[in-house]
Amino acid sequence: MIEFVNVSASYDGELAVLQDVNFTINDGDFVAFVGTNGAGKSTTMRLMNGLLKPTAGEVLVDGVPTTQLKTSELARKLGFLFQNPDRQICCNTVREELLFGFKAQGAVDDQAQARVDAMIERFGFNPDDEPYLLNRGTRQLLALASIIVMEPPTIILDEPTTGLDFRECEKVMGVVRDLNAHGTTVVMVCHDMEVVGDFAHRVIAMTQGRVVADGNTFDVLRNEAVLKAAHILPPQVTEVSMTLDRDFANVPTSIACANTVEHMVSAVTQVCEGGR
Repeated sequence: MIEFVNVSASYDGELAVLQDVNFTINDGDFVAFVGTNGAGKSTTMRLMNGLLKPTAGEVLVDGVPTTQLKTSELARKLGFLFQNPDRQICCNTVREELLFGFKAQGAVDDQAQARVDAMIERFGFNPDDEPYLLNRGTRQLLALASIIVMEPPTIILDEPTTGLDFRECEKVMGVVRDLNAHGTTVVMVCHDMEVVGDFAHRVIAMTQGRVVADGNTFDVLRNEAVLKAAHILPPQVTEVSMTLDRDFANVPTSIACANTVEHMVSAVTQVCEGGR
């Protein structure tokens, strides 16, 4: 569990970046933070993993303030995926990269080797490949694999699909969805509302260092006041359903409330069949 209690934060004592932020992320949640650049999302992530300390209030991980935890202790609880994998990858081969976390903890044993072997097989990596010669999508997958091989209960993703094509995006997010389905808590910063709408269960919208909405993904991304305050656009299918809702008062609820393409197609099909 991650808790923010009346949290404010700034860099070098300058103007506050976060102001009186409160929320709780429960074990097993899949939460997306949305908002424009400068809204405070990345600062919130740094507060979670201890790279930044609050200037007021408390950030608690499993009930313990981050100010009382070492960075190494937080790293065991919270795995962090940077937006750019090149800021994270540091070894000469794929196998060495996947073993890096175990080496840092002084825990390179047979179990660690077996977990690395399983990651290599799962992702189809060549263990002898040099990471920096891999394409962008594969480097992102390697960075993600180097985190999940350590089996942290929570992973934090900072714009995990930036720079990826559709196929690469689906592969990365498919892995993340599978992790969440098996109990891993997922916290994600994301500008791509299509990704947010497809994968996140809950959305926290921020603007100017404050939380302006926190709720079910579909409810938040259909709330026009929230969209305006956070300066974001809804996913396309949500925008279509909102337009139908506004322009056609007699549109069946099943269409107006559709939040995925599949739901929309199913709803329209049912209406057409019912009108025959």
